[in-house]
Amino acid sequence: MTPRLLFRSVAIAEAITWTLLIAGMLMKYVLQVGELGVQIGGFLHGLVFIAFGLTAGFVGANQHWGPKLTAIAMVTAIVPFVTIFLDRGLEKNGLLDGDWRRTRTDDPRDQTRVSALLRWALARPVLLVTAMAVALVSIMATLLTLGPPGGAS
Repeated sequence: MTPRLLFRSVAIAEAITWTLLIAGMLMKYVLQVGELGVQIGGFLHGLVFIAFGLTAGFVGANQHWGPKLTAIAMVTAIVPFVTIFLDRGLEKNGLLDGDWRRTRTDDPRDQTRVSALLRWALARPVLLVTAMAVALVSIMATLLTLGPPGGAS
């Protein structure tokens, strides 16, 4: 899986879960059929929202986006469906081109500790996926412990 395919897949999933959450909210507040749609849509959206942030950070490091663009990419998940437009813009500007950077190059941006850590993690895919999953579950569990956005309804 290339950085482009990973980023696109999670960006699309993030937009889909926004749709589920919005549909759940319409069911709850407009149709008044209960909150199950919000509970399911909200939980799924929360998971994918966090996964998108992790993915944007990881792909941003691989693609040498820099802190500003990486942060912008992470923040786009806050507004419904913007991740799709971001994905298209990044691809149009060639910012998703290329493969994973598994080897060190002469590029000065490839001499950083972040790049070294990225190469180390890419050389250990099982550990990388496990660490990402643990991070995702830990963040989600912490947020669930804190309670839903806006407080309990």
